[in-house]
Amino acid sequence: MQLLLRFHVGHVLQVCSRHTARHDAGVPARGLNGEAYRGHVFWDELYVYPFLNFRLPDVTRGLLLYRYRRLTEARAAAREAGFRGAMFPWQSGSDGTEETQVVHLNPLSGQWDPDHSHNQRHVNAAIFYNVWKYYQATDDREFLRDYGAELMLEIARFWASAAHYNPERDRYEIHGVMGPDEFHERYPGSDEDGLRNNAYTNVMVAWIADTAPRVLRLLPVSRREALRARLGLTDDELRTWDEMSRKMYVPFHPDGIISQFEGYLDLEELDWERYRAQHTNVQRLDRILKAEGEDPDRFKLAKQADTVMLFFLFSDEELRTLLGRLGYAHDPELTRRTIDYYDRRTSHGSTLSLVTHAGVLADIDPKSSWDRFIVALESDIGDVQGGTTKEGIHMGVMSGTLDLLQRYYVGSDVREGVLYFEPTLLDRLDGLVFSMQFRGTPLRVSIAGDQLTVLALPEGFRGPVRIGVGSEVRELGAGDSTVFRLSHETGPADPNHPSNAEGSHHGDRL
Repeated sequence: MQLLLRFHVGHVLQVCSRHTARHDAGVPARGLNGEAYRGHVFWDELYVYPFLNFRLPDVTRGLLLYRYRRLTEARAAAREAGFRGAMFPWQSGSDGTEETQVVHLNPLSGQWDPDHSHNQRHVNAAIFYNVWKYYQATDDREFLRDYGAELMLEIARFWASAAHYNPERDRYEIHGVMGPDEFHERYPGSDEDGLRNNAYTNVMVAWIADTAPRVLRLLPVSRREALRARLGLTDDELRTWDEMSRKMYVPFHPDGIISQFEGYLDLEELDWERYRAQHTNVQRLDRILKAEGEDPDRFKLAKQADTVMLFFLFSDEELRTLLGRLGYAHDPELTRRTIDYYDRRTSHGSTLSLVTHAGVLADIDPKSSWDRFIVALESDIGDVQGGTTKEGIHMGVMSGTLDLLQRYYVGSDVREGVLYFEPTLLDRLDGLVFSMQFRGTPLRVSIAGDQLTVLALPEGFRGPVRIGVGSEVRELGAGDSTVFRLSHETGPADPNHPSNAEGSHHGDRL
């Protein structure tokens, strides 16, 4: 595991290097060592930045500027499609225009099928989320003032124009989009592209509509007024955003499961047992179905995490607050119930899905989470997709495994300017030592038994930082160290796991 984690770190640092941070570079989804996706930049950066934010935030800053420098093209794309604000492409190239293919070869049938993936407008939500998370980790107000706020406000404006108010429901809705799933492009038998009210998209938009005004309030008054004047951002628009943050429509099944999109429940159940018996690999179930003359749009299935992404990007507390603001209940079993429902209907045809499901299962099913983490670790070194790695490594899964360790297993999270840790799977983390950076101050974090130690390194120290575990919050100055005692309420240790074997050695460094 140490070898593979370092292998992933090595690839991430080759692609996202200090040497390219000052250049006009984005994050190609398949790295720099293959021709897949022609070097285009997707939403995969959502999985890349969390690791960099706490290690090399200057690199994240430079990569986010790739998006900012293409704001003009994104505005033009929005105007051409009849929207306001900025609409970034699903696949972005050097000039920031849409590079998504319009046909896709199915190697099982030999047919070229139409490709509608440009309708994955959720890439815009990912960019907004990335800027916000970078700011939370770094407190880089200069970036927010000069670049980030403008980027975020124009994305919020796009979503406000993409949504429409339905007076019958007294809710805002978004039609004609695809979610992260990718297997569903439209409704069965429909000639109209896209779907209505993808839950992931709508909840993200509600969060954006609530967060964008907070971004404005973080700016100095003079900058805030100047930016609003330059963008022509009116009080009426801000009122609309506030309404959207309270009235976005989110579809639910009668049993309380969040529906992937409106009408998902009406689709047919797939005979998963038959397809798994007939095919050694059903990850690309869409190609299998189309080769048989079937339409994936007819069935309850998913290529990768879609609705489940909400539980990956937001904590239970954050999601409860989000849904509560919208007037929807978040009962204690919503997370488990929704994740289990979609896990049974997902082919995990993208390596990103392994990372997402490993993350959301970390607390509710630690063993399953760890098993998926191991598969994700081996996905490129073992070429689990059967030949795709030679076309380029998968930046999302490589970075995602590092993020899993950092954010889910060690439990790092920034809330109200405090860096919290909430480790799980302690039996597997015993002896872990790693460095990170929080708001400019370098930290050394270690776990030994039931103790988590955080040291604020004097070299490079920028200022005091607050660190928390549970309800305890402590401030660290240069050279200060603090020890938190951890709870073992994370499930029983696995006696067969190497970390518990007699004579095992701890203290490996990542």
